[in-house]
Amino acid sequence: MLQFDSHAPDDPDPTVAQAPRSRRRRHANPPPACASNPIEISGFPAWARLADAAAGEAAAAFCAGAGLALFDRMLRAGPGGSEPVFAGVLRQRLALKAAAACSRLARLREDEGGLRDAEHLAPLGAPPSPAGRPHRLFRLFGAQPLRLDAETLGLAAELLELRTAAPMLQSLATALQEILARAGAPLLAAAGASRAAMVVLAVAAPVEAEILALWLADLALAQRLSWNAPIPLLATTIAHPALRGRDGRRPRPSDADWGDALASAYALAAPEAYGLAGELSRRGERLLAVEPKLRAKGADRVVEMLLADDCVAPARAAKIARLSDRASRRLFDRLIAQGAVRELSGRPNFRLYGL
Repeated sequence: MLQFDSHAPDDPDPTVAQAPRSRRRRHANPPPACASNPIEISGFPAWARLADAAAGEAAAAFCAGAGLALFDRMLRAGPGGSEPVFAGVLRQRLALKAAAACSRLARLREDEGGLRDAEHLAPLGAPPSPAGRPHRLFRLFGAQPLRLDAETLGLAAELLELRTAAPMLQSLATALQEILARAGAPLLAAAGASRAAMVVLAVAAPVEAEILALWLADLALAQRLSWNAPIPLLATTIAHPALRGRDGRRPRPSDADWGDALASAYALAAPEAYGLAGELSRRGERLLAVEPKLRAKGADRVVEMLLADDCVAPARAAKIARLSDRASRRLFDRLIAQGAVRELSGRPNFRLYGL
C-alpha cells in the first residue's frame, strides 16, 4: 500500500515540498522587495465565459481556450515567469473540490469538509476511505512530478484500487504517449487521453475508471501546456447541470461527443479556478505581509505549509516546524488575529487552518 503520510516527523511534508524555498525568512526585517511579490489578478472577462453550454462546439472550444490562456498567464505571473507563491494551495484546494465531485459521482456521502478532515486529521499512514482515494489521487498533482507512463498509471490505479487494470497499464501508457505526440491542441490531448483510458479499462470498475480518465485529462492538458504540475480542473465541473443532455445524462469520456463536452467543462472550470486564484493571491499576500511579525521559531516553515496546502493542522505544523503543541496553537491564534489565515472546520477542537 502507498503511505503518503508515512514520512518521519523530521522529514519535509511531501505536500509542502512544492512551496517556494525563497520565502524562508533570513532576516528579522527583510527588505520590502523580499517581503512580497503581489500579483494583480483582474476579474475574469465576460466575453471569455461560456454563457450557454449548449451554444455549440465552436463556442465551447473558444471559451475553453480563452479561459485556459488566461489561467496559463496567471500561472506564469511569478518572478521570472515562475508560478505564483500560492500555486500549491490553489492545486490542493481544487483537488479537494475535484474529490468531492468524484464522491458524488460514486454516490458516496463525503463532502469537502469530511474529505478535508479525513486527510488532515487521520493518523500518519492511515489508509484512505473510498471517497478519500480520489482525494489522494488529485493531491498527487501537488506532491510529486508525474508523467504519462506506466509508473504513474500504476500509482493512480493502486490509489483507486483498480486491481484488474494492472495488466493493461503498459498498453494504456503506450497509447497515451502516442496521443500526446499526435494531438497538437491541449484540449485534443486531454480528450484523447481520457477517452483512451475508458477504452483500455473497459473491464475495470466503471466509476473508478472514469475518475482515472478525468485525472489523466488534466495531466495530459498540463503536459501540453508545459505547466510545472497539473491543476485539477475537469472533475470540478464535469457533473455541472449545464452539461447534461436532453435526457438528463451527464457526459462521460466514452461518449461519441466527449470532445465537445470536455471543452464545455473546461470552459466552466477555468473561470471558477481563476476566481479562486485571485482570492488566494490576496490572502497569500496578507500572510506574507504578516510573516515578518511572527516571533515563533519555525514560523516561516508554517507559512510555507499554508502556502503549499489546502489547510494545516496545528499538530502536523508542530511536527514539521519543530514547535511545541502549545507554541503551534498560539502561532495559529496570532495568524487568525492578524487576519492572515482562517479556521476552516468551524469546530472548537481538532481545528484546521488555511488561506
